[in-house]
Amino acid sequence: MSEAIWKTEIPDLPPPRRGKVRDVYDLGELLLIVACDRISAYDHILQPGIPGKGKILTQLSNFWFDRFRDAVPNHLVATDVGDFPKELAAHSEMLEGRSILVSKADVVPFECVARGYLAGSGFREYTESRSVCGIPLPEGLQRADRLPEPIFTPATKAESGHDENVSYEIMVEAAGEDLTRQLKDITLSVYSMGAEHSSTCGLILADTKFEFGHSGGQITLIDEVLTPDSSRFWEAETWTPGVEPVSFDKQYVRNWLDESGWDRESPPPELPADVVQGTFDRYLEAFRRLTGSEPNL
Repeated sequence: MSEAIWKTEIPDLPPPRRGKVRDVYDLGELLLIVACDRISAYDHILQPGIPGKGKILTQLSNFWFDRFRDAVPNHLVATDVGDFPKELAAHSEMLEGRSILVSKADVVPFECVARGYLAGSGFREYTESRSVCGIPLPEGLQRADRLPEPIFTPATKAESGHDENVSYEIMVEAAGEDLTRQLKDITLSVYSMGAEHSSTCGLILADTKFEFGHSGGQITLIDEVLTPDSSRFWEAETWTPGVEPVSFDKQYVRNWLDESGWDRESPPPELPADVVQGTFDRYLEAFRRLTGSEPNL
């Protein structure tokens, strides 16, 4: 396995804005987004990185952006480094396969989450209130249960720290009824299309989150789409309500952290080599199944 790219530095450009995974360079009218190999869980960036992870995330997102292009506009301008500005040519080897050139957008400050199954924070909330983000759910649901129908559960968008689940009504207060309704409809529509495709690949798309912005006067899908970082993908063949699903996403890392005894407050433990490899293997398997191809690593 090659070395992980933890962060990028492009001397000819101003320093990037670094998120949990991506380095974002301001090119004036456009942005250069570079997906590094960092991985985060429970609001902490973990060491070491997962070599090749950024390339898998980028190329899988590009697959979905293309697949959904007739359903919702996206921010992509170029995905091939050969089409990037000439001043980036000297960095093409580092940028290849893990970077995109995008139009700028006024970002909607909410994560748009779609849930078709009960997992993660949704399951924890359900056990306390029999609801998720104010949406009542039937009694007797178990972990990993299928919901009666997919639900829209927005969350506040945090640059650092933890996104907080909020009700539809709170999003309406902040973003307005019309925009919130449109984002709900788009979110559930794209989720359903993604879930249908995933099912043909032997996977369950349990839940996912999208980000949107306004660009060119229209709602635009931005950031990443249906990746193992932003979604839960489960093995369909062995899925059983009440049983921890076989997953091809970041849950593998969360489970290891839970079992490590870490308190989520102190600096997190370093990921051992087998967990790094296991994480990569799961992300790669998700990519292979969903796209029917190999990533350019």
